[in-house]
Amino acid sequence: MMHNALKRLSQHQFVLGWLLGGLLFRCIIAFWLYPGIDEAYYYVYSLHLDWSYFDHPVLVALTTGFGTWITGEVSQFTIRLGSLILYTGSLLLLYLTSTHLFNTKAARLTLAIATIIPIFQIGFGVLTLPDSPLIFFWSASLLCAAYEFFPLRGKHSRKKLSSQPNSLSSNTPHSNPHTLTPIYSSYRPSYRLAILGILVGLACLGKYHGFVLGLGLVGFCLTSPRHRCALLSPWAWLGLMLFIITIFPIWYWNIQHDWISFTFHLSTRFKPEPEVPQQGYNWLNVLVIVLSGIAYLFPTMALPMWWVSLRSLLAQLTWFTKTSNQVVIKKITPPTPEGGIYSKYPIPDNQDQPNRLANQTTSQTTSSSSSSLAGSDSQIMKQSYPASPIMSRLESRLESRLESLLILWVSLPLILGFTLLAGKEQILPTWPMPGFWGITLLLGQQAQQWQMRSPLGGHFLLSRGWVNRWLKGSAIAIASLLLFVLLHITTGTLQKSGHYALLGGFVSPKDDPSTELIDIQQLRQGFAQSPVLSEALETSSFVFSNGFYISGIVAMAITPLTSTPITCLGEDMRGFMVWFQPEQWLGKDGLYVTLERFQELTDSYRAYFQDIQEIGTVPIRRAGAVTEVFHVYWAHQMVKPYPS
Repeated sequence: MMHNALKRLSQHQFVLGWLLGGLLFRCIIAFWLYPGIDEAYYYVYSLHLDWSYFDHPVLVALTTGFGTWITGEVSQFTIRLGSLILYTGSLLLLYLTSTHLFNTKAARLTLAIATIIPIFQIGFGVLTLPDSPLIFFWSASLLCAAYEFFPLRGKHSRKKLSSQPNSLSSNTPHSNPHTLTPIYSSYRPSYRLAILGILVGLACLGKYHGFVLGLGLVGFCLTSPRHRCALLSPWAWLGLMLFIITIFPIWYWNIQHDWISFTFHLSTRFKPEPEVPQQGYNWLNVLVIVLSGIAYLFPTMALPMWWVSLRSLLAQLTWFTKTSNQVVIKKITPPTPEGGIYSKYPIPDNQDQPNRLANQTTSQTTSSSSSSLAGSDSQIMKQSYPASPIMSRLESRLESRLESLLILWVSLPLILGFTLLAGKEQILPTWPMPGFWGITLLLGQQAQQWQMRSPLGGHFLLSRGWVNRWLKGSAIAIASLLLFVLLHITTGTLQKSGHYALLGGFVSPKDDPSTELIDIQQLRQGFAQSPVLSEALETSSFVFSNGFYISGIVAMAITPLTSTPITCLGEDMRGFMVWFQPEQWLGKDGLYVTLERFQELTDSYRAYFQDIQEIGTVPIRRAGAVTEVFHVYWAHQMVKPYPS
């Protein structure tokens, strides 16, 4: 008993160590990393709370505003506080899912892998993006689905089954062998399907990727005959109704705004430029997305993930091919009051022959069967035979196939769908990333199998020691790289003419893409310390810029200083065209803020105001060198709405 208690304590320490250690590391990055373009824009979401938004559903507004509401501070760390907490919960949910489907060792490896991967750390766990709530409820949905579709796979359930005399995991004869019920029993839909509808709906409120998750779960049920009955159960219909109710904010807001969000994501954003000739399908773009994804995941993690994904997919295809030509095992039981009961089991390979299976059972004769496992594995009734090690092994093998099938259905549609879409449309490399989240379960299980191999009996490079070195080496390399990039962004270690440049620097500020991340504290101080700019903030009726992301940066900088509303007047206004009406600024004075590279656009606004004059600049410095300059203009009395 003491040994078991110490083992559980050690297990909990391992999990807490990874969760808290990963949280601390992400907090360091969140505290020092300047806000990204999208993050600043999503902060404006929190200033205009609504049922939904032009770009994304509502949850990103709540997660972004959470930290600022409870602390009263607007900073890069506070807007990320919600993501930091949610991702820690996502890791825990993923660990619990792996524990239920596989075992504790595989779950610990899965937790380590998900904590290490850089795009997961930053994209899901640091930056305030729609992916954070998406991944949290995606993980919750996957955990709920695991308990729903595989209720007997948990450790405690297996222990309970093994302690029961009618369990197939026991080889002890039972006094009444005609009442035995195998683990491989008929699936019965439960109340968890209703909960699953709510969780998938919440994932959709995080990001529209959640709809693909729902379709993946439906696809799993369609291709798993045992679970096909779930689609027609009353619990599934209740889950569908709860799903529709849960996504009420999405369809209610879109109805009020002519479905502009769906139109934007499904059509508008993919329309080619009028003067750009259309091209056919380009496989080179697909390759670029694949290579970009490998870089985001880190090669030592990405390549095994692609390998285990394709290997599992091929195994599923091979399995269905074999079960379509399966060997039929005929057997009956001694007569019962209900009559003879028969069953049929597939032999997916040649190592378990029918005669071997027959020798393992007792009280066997012949009978007929009307259906195969591939078509009726959810219809198996109570059997009347004692335990069989071979049958138990077959059942375990089938369970593993179905578990992998579930993971593939919630992962590959996103991975392959967006990857192949890249050949036709321009996509971001981060779009397929939520699909790889589920693949970590398969990789964790595979890593656990690698650890079980002996250097003498298996592949030496895949032994326990090498798996540990693989994880530790990847973790050290990724953490070092992330910290070095963070150091450059904040102190300019690679910047020429910088105080902290290494070897004199390698890149000039104007050629350094990291300078697009703005230190909002410097911008805030620039406005606060300038009497002219401070007075202009107080006397102007609104502040605007030429880009939605610039307006977000300005909003984060000046919101603590003034309550003046901030908008965007430009070609791509995004949510600002919903939050404000063009006519509401007529006859009012505005403050125009833009970046130095967009100064030439100033003349395009002169037709909308009586006069526009530059009243100041705010330089942004890094390591003593100016990396960006904000220009501020006084726009006197708007004479016509924008756009007109």
